Amino acid sequence: MKSEMMLDNKNTITMKLLHYFITEKNYNPIILQGVEDEIWLENLDEDYKIIRIVSGYIHNNEQFVFDRFKTKRIMKKIKKKTLSLKLNVFSIFLNLGDNVTEELDENPNAICVKINAEADFNENEEINRAFPDLVKKMKFSEQGMELFMKITGDINKHNREDVSRIEKVFKQKIPVMTYILIAINVVVYVFGIFFTNYDNFINVFCIHGPSIRAGQLYRLITGIFVHSGLFHILFNCYALYVIGSQIESFFGKWKFTIIYFFSGLIGALFSMTFGGNYASVGASGAIFGLMGSLLYFGYYYRVYLGNVVKSQILPLILINLVAGFVIPGIDVYAHIGGLIGGTLITIALGVKDKSTTFEKINGYIVAIIFLAFVSYMAFVFAA
Repeated sequence: MKSEMMLDNKNTITMKLLHYFITEKNYNPIILQGVEDEIWLENLDEDYKIIRIVSGYIHNNEQFVFDRFKTKRIMKKIKKKTLSLKLNVFSIFLNLGDNVTEELDENPNAICVKINAEADFNENEEINRAFPDLVKKMKFSEQGMELFMKITGDINKHNREDVSRIEKVFKQKIPVMTYILIAINVVVYVFGIFFTNYDNFINVFCIHGPSIRAGQLYRLITGIFVHSGLFHILFNCYALYVIGSQIESFFGKWKFTIIYFFSGLIGALFSMTFGGNYASVGASGAIFGLMGSLLYFGYYYRVYLGNVVKSQILPLILINLVAGFVIPGIDVYAHIGGLIGGTLITIALGVKDKSTTFEKINGYIVAIIFLAFVSYMAFVFAA
């Protein structure tokens, strides 16, 4: 009896839909408490972020209106969790009664379609517009229990591959470049303290607008590795270890290195532009760039890091930015520049398994234009 129920018309359509959306479109099931007779699927990279497959019987307009109300309430929770401003939902009703006379497609951001039999997919304009290959992908040579075994096997294989990809992204790697950068910072500080007059050392290698405009371009890089004191270098090295090790693990050592130096460069140019003729030192601009990179990564993987982004990453960035405005002696302009630079270069470099070629090309274009604009501001406008 259980097998017969499993293989009736509605369940067969449900299985085929799950096979299509999970294995072909990379949607993932959402676990919702208190929701019965419907399946929610999520893919934040698709036009329709949420797919609902509703098998429960809805026999009149009142039930259908309540279903819409319930859906909106759940969607608000998902928006909050995934940090999404807009989520389009596509609901497929497999058991909608003839007494339901409400318009199904009155909201373009919340499409509802009625499917009674598999043949209805061919005639439904909304289905064919949103998922033009769905009808073709729902054709199977297997029938009955063979179809069930085929579909469950494919879904399980896809889920194992998906878990493997996620594990590779989040698996902690040895942060070689992070250790090297920390070592360079420490060596520079120790050398300056014990083998030179440290005040003169800072004056020669710091970020200083007039000196850089006079031709001492090396300061744009050396200023990132010079620190004003013991507390300054300890704080920055600790922040570099905590944040840098994560970014290097997520992006790899070479992308991490590019993000670090590009962020530091933009931070230095911002300091030249808005900081007047004051000297500036420290890795803070580059570290803020790593924060921007982490924020961008967290946005793409917000299904897994949504709470971390809201409770840790965003507050960390905001607190440090506010501290830069409140505490004297902090070069907040380098922080802002580094944050923007790190975000832009991360868009260009892309997030593994998430960023498209189009997004990365646009990222490179914007990053190069921004670098050129900030350079003009630093060397010409602020001169």
